[in-house]
Amino acid sequence: MQFSDLPEPAARAAVSAPPIAHARFSIGDVVRHRVFDFRGVIFDVDPVFANSDEWYDAIPAAIRPSKDQPFYHLLAENAESSYVAYVSQQNLLVDDSDEPVDHPAISGLFRGFEDGRYALKHEHRH
Repeated sequence: MQFSDLPEPAARAAVSAPPIAHARFSIGDVVRHRVFDFRGVIFDVDPVFANSDEWYDAIPAAIRPSKDQPFYHLLAENAESSYVAYVSQQNLLVDDSDEPVDHPAISGLFRGFEDGRYALKHEHRH
């Protein structure tokens, strides 16, 4: 199928669709949240929002990020606990502390921490 074969509404949508942002971060990068006090290591990337509508709608509208950007799965930590977080690209910054993340699941996914980032274990690469 070629672009010219698309029905008119689909062709217009394909032309007017906003470009998808490129991921600025990679698996193994250590990042911190731009607003909230937590940091983590990226273990998966969704090119656009891929969580539930209920999760998305629970974010206050005033700070709700756009769905058409990369979203990152993090093994996250704050002063009180370790957890998994799902964060939009616009809310992440590089963590330049050069400190490892203290999360119990890291050793299951990553080989080790070197030069400020984690190396994914070979069996998890694809």
